[in-house]
Amino acid sequence: MKTTLILSTALTGMAFAASAQEVNVVSWGGAYEMSQVEAYNKPFTAETGIRVNMIAADNPATPLKAQVEAGNVTADVFDVEVSDAIRLCDEGALIEIDHAALPPAPDGTPAVDDFVEGALLDCAVANIVWGTVISFDTTKFDEGAQPQSAADFFNTADFPGKRGLPRNPKRTLYLALIADGVPAADIYDVLGTDEGVERAFAKLDTIKSDVVWWEAGAQPVQLLADGEVTMTTVYNGRIFDAMVAENKPFEVIWDGQYMDMDMFVIPKDAPNMDAALQYLKFATDTQRLADQAKYIAYGPARRSSAELVGLYQDGVTEMAPHMPTSPEALENAVMDNPEFWADHDTELTERFNAWLASS
Repeated sequence: MKTTLILSTALTGMAFAASAQEVNVVSWGGAYEMSQVEAYNKPFTAETGIRVNMIAADNPATPLKAQVEAGNVTADVFDVEVSDAIRLCDEGALIEIDHAALPPAPDGTPAVDDFVEGALLDCAVANIVWGTVISFDTTKFDEGAQPQSAADFFNTADFPGKRGLPRNPKRTLYLALIADGVPAADIYDVLGTDEGVERAFAKLDTIKSDVVWWEAGAQPVQLLADGEVTMTTVYNGRIFDAMVAENKPFEVIWDGQYMDMDMFVIPKDAPNMDAALQYLKFATDTQRLADQAKYIAYGPARRSSAELVGLYQDGVTEMAPHMPTSPEALENAVMDNPEFWADHDTELTERFNAWLASS
């Protein structure tokens, strides 16, 4: 049974009074976590007096599930992917959220009409839209002969060098199909057939010996920086930080972007429940989501935030072209389909792991 908690009274009636409280937030580390610290945590503490403790995890859904199953929940708010939010909610690990209690847009538009499609779930509220994209080291290819597409990622003859890919079927099989000519709109239809699965693995076979597998978000950027790969898939916010903040000679290929959202969830036995509710409300208001875009190239999950997105923290770089929701980025983008993966994740993961182990 799901634990039902009506947050309306809690969220609307709770004063943002200073207190000796704290809230423990589990996120993904790196530049993304830094953006949350600057956009959410510092102003939240300034307004409420509640200290925010950040905890990094390769995938926050993993410690969340482990803590709930052990009956020893030590963190209050977790930043998770959509599919994990749905699964953990169905398993009864999370509280339910009254979306009507979330702050409206500045013009009074209710939150339920302001968040982008799919951003509000029974137990979760989205904060960002992000993408897994292809990036390459510009110093490894002659000017005028640089890769431009997902197909080029698989073309090691014309674009030599090792490739970085995540050890994850969700973000590899789709890319193989895109590179093999399947339109983004048809990916799940094709991948839902035996023939489509065979086609994806056949395409992966063509570069299997050239792949360096990564598992954590910081790894692909480091692989590029160290010269271990010439091209890799990578989270768009991570590579933006390397390109702009660290001045690395990298470029992004938007073709075949895999889009997803991150969501805030609260476990049912969170030790600082009141503070967690305050934090969730504060961190997902219009201004906070717009402010995050000053620090990292992830799109806000609220429509009203878009017009408030301006320059990067350097005061020079326009953020709009670097957003995964820009027109160029959306031309051949695949949006995550939680329902598809709920039905097919187990079988495709088993097949993927068997493929990895084979010679």
